[in-house]
Amino acid sequence: MAEIFGFPNPVNEKAARSVAAGVVVLSVVGAITGWWVVLLVLAYGFAARVASGPRLSPLGQLATRVIAPRLGTAKLVPGPPKRFAQAIGLAFSGGALVFNLIGLQAISTVLLIVLAVFATLESVLGFCAGCFVFAQLMRLGIIPEDTCAACADISLRGKVSA
Repeated sequence: MAEIFGFPNPVNEKAARSVAAGVVVLSVVGAITGWWVVLLVLAYGFAARVASGPRLSPLGQLATRVIAPRLGTAKLVPGPPKRFAQAIGLAFSGGALVFNLIGLQAISTVLLIVLAVFATLESVLGFCAGCFVFAQLMRLGIIPEDTCAACADISLRGKVSA
């Protein structure tokens, strides 16, 4: 089970940015159409990535196996902040799905637009807002430093371990 569930550490940032681009597309399509199936796919993808990284996520598989290898050498970044970011995405996409299903389209659309904005920042600029929040929570002592040694010590980056 540990091979199926568990988040990779380190993570290829190019794959993460590719996943974020897919999230932008799905979020925009969901916001425009209001189709609950698109929101279900989006929320499932986040849930799968929180639980197992790219292993159970179709978008994660596409990003890690097809897109990222074509973008050159992997750029490795710590995994725990990326998992935290995926959990935030799950909250937004899951919320959008629930609000959509109970008929509160406006709230669903707002959540999808916010998700699309932050996924765009990640995919285009490489700024992971969830990772930023993760770092702030570490600085405040809310997330223990041993959760991510490479996050707490910049000299360890590039030598990321579990």
